[in-house]
Amino acid sequence: MITIHEFGKENSGILLMFPPLGCRWDIYDYVRPALEKQFHVMIVSYPGLDEEQPQADFTSVEQVVTEVEDVLLKRGLSHVKCLFGCSMGGGMVARMLSTRRITADCYIMDGGMTPYELPKIATYFIGIRDYLMMSAAKVMGIKALREVMNPDKFSEEDARYMLDCLGSMSRKTIWRCFYSANNYKLDLPLKKPEGRVIYWYGSEERKDRTWDIRYIEKHLPFAELMENEGVGHTELFTLYPERFTEKMFDVIADYSERR
Repeated sequence: MITIHEFGKENSGILLMFPPLGCRWDIYDYVRPALEKQFHVMIVSYPGLDEEQPQADFTSVEQVVTEVEDVLLKRGLSHVKCLFGCSMGGGMVARMLSTRRITADCYIMDGGMTPYELPKIATYFIGIRDYLMMSAAKVMGIKALREVMNPDKFSEEDARYMLDCLGSMSRKTIWRCFYSANNYKLDLPLKKPEGRVIYWYGSEERKDRTWDIRYIEKHLPFAELMENEGVGHTELFTLYPERFTEKMFDVIADYSERR
């Protein structure tokens, strides 16, 4: 059973959030206090990174999305204010755009991972590479991990958080996260939803997101591309929470005004 943490339940507009790969649900604590003042915030906790279910392993993007959709539909929640996901979480949003079981006013993918369009054997070897890199990161010391995370931006506390998250991930979870995030299924061609679709990314991660941006332009031509100046992957909400929440409020309010 998927775990979904809820805040601001007194508010009517639901903001459903999917964390990045390798992070627990509480990675959004940087921005959650501000968001829950205006939205009913629901944050998904992935199996394999769920402290309430420590023996569970990650399954797949498709399975997580299905379980989240089932929970919402069982509660009569077929439409939400906004679907937001970062990194692998952005892939979850794309998958929900594909299934159309839950609709939204706004769909936001923050540096979202898109499926590879490569031969299966190539995706398998890429998965092995990513698995080995993540497995190596698990045994890094704080000093080494801080260097990888950029010590000029992230503190020792940030590095300890990531090391704790990585340490809780089983080998099966690491493999499934990377392989599924790079190879989940979308029912192409995707049809334009009534809601607003946005793919935003940091200017400092643009090179790393080249493949994803091309995929969005090809398969989600209705999506708006937005570049956030001066930030890298996952940094908008972790390092600039006020800027993030202001942008989130503006995007959702702008959609309401357009209607």
